Amino acid sequence: MIEKFLDKVDFTSQEDFKNNLKIKVPENFNFGYDVVDAWAEEDPEKKALLWTNDKGEHIQFTYADLKKYTDKTASYFQSLGIGKGDMVMLILKRRYEFWFSIIALHKLGAVAIPATHLLTKKDIVYRCNAAGIKMIVAAGEGVITQHIFDAVADSPTLKTLVSVGPEYPEGFFDFHKGIENAAPFVRPKNVNANSDISLMYFTSGTTGEPKMVAHDFTYPLGHIVTASFWHNLHKDSLHLTIADTGWGKAVWGKLYGQMIAGANIFVYDHEKFTPADILGKIHQYRITSLCAPPTIYRFLIKEDISKYDLTSLEYCTTAGEALNFSVYKTFKEITGIRLMEGFGQTETTLTLATFPWMEPKPGSMGVPNPQYDIDLITSDGRSAEDGEQGQIVIRTDKGKPLGLFKEYYRDKERSQEAWHDDIYYTGDVAWRDEDGYYWFVGRADDVIKSSGYRIGPFEVESALMTHKAVVECAITGVPDEIRGQVVKATIVLSKEYKGKEGPELIKEIQDHVKRVTAPYKYPRVIEFVDELPKTISGKIRRVEIREKDK
Repeated sequence: MIEKFLDKVDFTSQEDFKNNLKIKVPENFNFGYDVVDAWAEEDPEKKALLWTNDKGEHIQFTYADLKKYTDKTASYFQSLGIGKGDMVMLILKRRYEFWFSIIALHKLGAVAIPATHLLTKKDIVYRCNAAGIKMIVAAGEGVITQHIFDAVADSPTLKTLVSVGPEYPEGFFDFHKGIENAAPFVRPKNVNANSDISLMYFTSGTTGEPKMVAHDFTYPLGHIVTASFWHNLHKDSLHLTIADTGWGKAVWGKLYGQMIAGANIFVYDHEKFTPADILGKIHQYRITSLCAPPTIYRFLIKEDISKYDLTSLEYCTTAGEALNFSVYKTFKEITGIRLMEGFGQTETTLTLATFPWMEPKPGSMGVPNPQYDIDLITSDGRSAEDGEQGQIVIRTDKGKPLGLFKEYYRDKERSQEAWHDDIYYTGDVAWRDEDGYYWFVGRADDVIKSSGYRIGPFEVESALMTHKAVVECAITGVPDEIRGQVVKATIVLSKEYKGKEGPELIKEIQDHVKRVTAPYKYPRVIEFVDELPKTISGKIRRVEIREKDK
């Protein structure tokens, strides 16, 4: 399958990759027809999706199965009035019906809006009215369906509610009865152009209301690099990415690139994350490839891994935060596998990564994906030198790169603010070393300027997190007459240190940071709190802390 879209599929070096990566984009590309149905025709019994849950159930779907069920789902959605351009929100956790639904929506030319089950009534109303959502398909579980039902009265565009079970409250259609009784599916004419919107995410809103990130129908092809050259997948891979379907990481790691590569996607539908369960699944099902945030690997190496046979694992990747060297070292000692880091945004596919032919530098995001013309731009508008901090940007003077978002939907001002003069500004600050590896500093809005130094919150937070008293922390800048700003740490303490807040603990933490990182970065102000302000996705809202300190 991958050969349909690449002139060359085997690369031996970064130079080879940079010079010869060329992704072919068919006219009117549609992932449902051109990948899922194409696999069903070429190799109907090929394994596509292995779904398991914490109740001991498991189902292996082939491509023949996926074609059958996505056609049924598309026909059912048609009967509910869904067609080209209609907005449909999917709140499906890790249920296999997510794959049926999103692929079916692609086949109809509709717009899929994956969302987390943590949304409240207020969140749902905001999203419905901002995007003009017409239908919601949800996991049928008390609090989820109740919030959705409560949102209907304040959401005039929302016409249809569908539950995939196990509960089917009043006002919700039964998804499974619907697809069981669906008429034979007939592919609509003129389903989509490449530039039409197919997928939309609401960003987590760390600095304001969530933005609507709209992707076009070519977006799945941008994830060829994600799956084949970062996850390093092949047609016999069984790949697990740990992510709920409400977040962008799910289509990064559990759908588009993986199916193009021909891998079998492993899904573990669970309510509570337990490291031993993940290790048990790798052992039981002989998973070959794993992608998870560094935090997950930290939990895994604390388990007694000797209880599990992990010899099936061939390759492991990580993203979401910088990788601590001790985690990298311990995991490699236990498994023999190097953890390969990557970086991207909701607005992009994989933009920076450590690729298979490279030696990883733990903590580095890696090097640019050749799909993107990436640069670092300083605050005065120059291209940054090696070792100099700058904002990560994507140059688009030669055209919109495959995988970059189309726009912030219904928000021309924000779109132009982030993307103008043929440059997309990611808002993330990094520096590049002499070998071309990029190192994350922080969000541009969060960088602290103190006595002429530019200090990234991330590096100070990483140092703080190595102190046993610190469970969570956030670094911000507070105004200072002499230095302009000084570093402030807002800290949630571990249970053992609760009640020990005071000058001695503050000095101990400050001295610890001075030892772990450059002394000028230490927090001159420390505040202990019970919890940090966060977005619905769990990202820290530093803006709230800064506003409180003005």
